[in-house]
Amino acid sequence: MSSLETRKTHVQIAIAIVAGILLIKAAQLQIFSTKYRDQAQRTTLEKKLIYPSRGLLFDRNGKTLVYNMPIYELKATYNKIDPNMDTTLFCALLNIDKATFIQNLNKDWKNPQFHKAIPFVFLSKITPEQFAIFQEHMYKFPGFTVDQRNIRGYPHHSAAHVLGYLGEVDKKIIEASDGIYLAGDYIGKSGVELAYESELSGRKGINYILRDNLGRKVGSYDKGALDSLAKPGEDIMLSIDLQLQEYADSLLANKKGGIVAIEPQTGQILTLASAPTYDPNILNLDGNRGDMITSLFNDTIGRPLNNRAVTNKYPPGSIFKPILSLITLNQHTTYADRYIHCPGFYRLSASKVQKCHSHTSCQNISQAIQYSCNTYYFQLMREFLDQYGFKNPGRGMDTLNSYLHEFGLGDKLGLDFSYENKGFIPDSKYFDYLYRREGNGWRSAWVLSLGIGQGELQLTTVQMANLATIIANRGYFYTPHLIKKFISGKPISESFTTKHKVRIAPHFFEPVVDGLEMVVLAGTARIAYVPGLDICGKTGTSENAHGKDHSVFFGFAPKNNPKIAIAVFIENAGFGAEYAAPIASLMIEKYLNKVISPERKYLEERMFKSTLNPTPESLLANID
Repeated sequence: MSSLETRKTHVQIAIAIVAGILLIKAAQLQIFSTKYRDQAQRTTLEKKLIYPSRGLLFDRNGKTLVYNMPIYELKATYNKIDPNMDTTLFCALLNIDKATFIQNLNKDWKNPQFHKAIPFVFLSKITPEQFAIFQEHMYKFPGFTVDQRNIRGYPHHSAAHVLGYLGEVDKKIIEASDGIYLAGDYIGKSGVELAYESELSGRKGINYILRDNLGRKVGSYDKGALDSLAKPGEDIMLSIDLQLQEYADSLLANKKGGIVAIEPQTGQILTLASAPTYDPNILNLDGNRGDMITSLFNDTIGRPLNNRAVTNKYPPGSIFKPILSLITLNQHTTYADRYIHCPGFYRLSASKVQKCHSHTSCQNISQAIQYSCNTYYFQLMREFLDQYGFKNPGRGMDTLNSYLHEFGLGDKLGLDFSYENKGFIPDSKYFDYLYRREGNGWRSAWVLSLGIGQGELQLTTVQMANLATIIANRGYFYTPHLIKKFISGKPISESFTTKHKVRIAPHFFEPVVDGLEMVVLAGTARIAYVPGLDICGKTGTSENAHGKDHSVFFGFAPKNNPKIAIAVFIENAGFGAEYAAPIASLMIEKYLNKVISPERKYLEERMFKSTLNPTPESLLANID
């Protein structure tokens, strides 16, 4: 035999020996030994999700706004349930009846959402007290496991619209989340809870557990090598001042409207209040939450789920006049010391006039703001629109729009909030379409109401507050935002730390600011005067074709180095000086002085007790 054939024979013998050894070992493990068969019979592998704690929310001073409360949910795996289990004991421990047991256990197995071998939520919202009792008997009920979850708790009763609420994910969210969300998971549905969902929610962990045939834990699979820890959500400090927010809610009681206060130098929102509102505790995923949501949705008069401060858009009224002043000065279609005669009206045409208030003719633009002269601003608006020719007001309108967009109007500001209305700023195309049947086009005289903040012009309350911020800062703003910082030190979005400038020359702000100061000292908002605070502001009356006009005010304080800018909009409250200006001045005084002076307590009491939000019962009572 050759050496080559000898080596070939040796290799074949070696292979046969190894194969034989493997066959013997396999037979030992699978046929003769019962160790692994018994372990497989005794244990099952369970993939258990570990839910992270959701991030907490604090106000700017560190006061807790939202915390987590433990709650438990019972999951069932249909194929593992003992058909002979003691259902009477089971139902008694969980305080449910047999009908509920049957209903919760029987699912539509044709629906791909459910599978008899995959755990599903059998019962949610089990209190810690219920779970403590049930846990002692869990070994009697194979096929059932318990997960700890967290629901939101609120130590205070304010800021419901800011904070938002949680709800269960729907099918669309589950399908779009690429496995991040599963059926039964909670997600932010509105407010900050929605805006910062990805940061607040954290990341789930996984624990692979071996359990015996009675459902008892045997140990971790492979000593936990495949396990992963849950990552808690980010804790967030909001810019909201809780004390000021609560005060705003009190001032808005029995009214419809909104209040937005901003720290001018940072863009941080100090208060964002809307009325009517609700107690956030009633939507905390516990108790009769479904009934409460239905009740809030069915309130079609108050619409408490509607955040009027960011959602509703209104004509701003005369608070638009300072903005038009800045734009016309910068465009050089007027000048600061210009005198315009006001006979008590403005003649729009040979047969039509627009009335003005009773006051002396204004010697300059500061006085025009002080007295809120309609005649003055009709003239400024007309000249601005006609600066490119009497027959070309569209070009003037678009020039105005280019300025207004820099002021954050006509677009969403970019708040870190679940929803924001962009308002409406009409442009030349809008009026071209509106007056398309006019043979020679439209003219500036037809749209002069825009100059006094009426007509098609519509702003949100947060946009109004941002306008006050721009004037307070003499020409710049930061995008208003509700976050102050992440507790972990993670940087906030650059969009909130980027300065936005308007193209108004700095020296044009001084006559406008002087006018706003005179409004409070000796003009239409004398009721807003507070000694020592140097409040600057402007009243407005927003015309309402469907009822009483709306009361508007925006302003800031102090005049130099301002600490707060504010806008107040009260629906169906009449002139700006009736409600909006007093409320704004009380908010400013509360923030800067911490207390309301004894001399102004009467005004505070009047605002607290005023009722402008009629109930259905009071409406019926007025019917003869």
